[in-house]
Amino acid sequence: MRIHSDDLARHLRKQLAPLYTVFGDELLLAIEAVDLIRAAARQAGYLEREVFNIDHRFNWTELQYRSSSLSLFGARRVMDIRIPSGKPGSQGSEAIQEYCRALPMDTVTLVTLPKMDKQSSAAKWFRALEEAGEAVPIASVERGRLPAWIGQRLTLQKQDAGPDTLQFIAEKVEGNLLAAYQEIQKLALLYPEGALSFDQVKHAILDVARYDVFKLSGAMMTGDMGRYTRVLEGLQGEGAALPHIVGTLSTSIRSLIAVRKGADSGQSVTQIMKQVGAWGTQQKAMEGAAARLSFRQLTNALVHLAEIDRISKGAARGDAWDELLQLGLRFSPARR
Repeated sequence: MRIHSDDLARHLRKQLAPLYTVFGDELLLAIEAVDLIRAAARQAGYLEREVFNIDHRFNWTELQYRSSSLSLFGARRVMDIRIPSGKPGSQGSEAIQEYCRALPMDTVTLVTLPKMDKQSSAAKWFRALEEAGEAVPIASVERGRLPAWIGQRLTLQKQDAGPDTLQFIAEKVEGNLLAAYQEIQKLALLYPEGALSFDQVKHAILDVARYDVFKLSGAMMTGDMGRYTRVLEGLQGEGAALPHIVGTLSTSIRSLIAVRKGADSGQSVTQIMKQVGAWGTQQKAMEGAAARLSFRQLTNALVHLAEIDRISKGAARGDAWDELLQLGLRFSPARR
């Protein structure tokens, strides 16, 4: 059975299952879900905890041995199994299935995994985990939903803010949920309960956005010119090295050209994305950009970037930062 992360606290107040599987890439929400389960287990008397960090060197017989051994002094315990790769391997797959067939007594098992793709979700070991206990998928908070999420978190600490203020916070944290959480906590320390004005939030919130060229590349591919401009200005303000920016954007555009050519030749999306090393949200952004832009538009963008490279090295006249802004406009849906 699957439990939405928002319903987990309510579930734990009613019952404690023998096994929980928490999976997803949103680190903050995953940590919160795991903490809720551990707290409920402690309250129920599960005071011991054994941690297993699974990597390719892990000896799965150790898990089997510990699960069949009696807890120290007969106390209830939590078996904390962490598989950061999300791939236990063939031996691990068999061990997990065997573990699920005979869950240890007086034990709450907590398994943490990254986001599971369709193939992994269909694997026998993952299905065994789902059938033996409760699965808690951690859905990422998309950028469009972030202001509402921030508003909900403010409500929990008995504060609230208007839509413009929530949008301001969301833009400042650049989609970083951990950064948003830290800023929300800061507001609880600085101001009393009740409504927060825009000026209060503006003065309290530092520009916590961590401007980096990979965010610039992501904004370019999605055609989000507002975000692209903000990140570009941040990089310029921080004195970021132009060769690094040009090199990273060049890699992204070359990958898009490969995706566009692959799609035109009838290759499968999976095969193309494997070739360019794209996954998750990056894959989605690349698919969208490649579908939106023609092969000629992409090659022209690469030629433009080569000219920016010449400008940055003093081999051509112009303003490299302004040209980078113009390059981003090539990817805007409005410029089709």
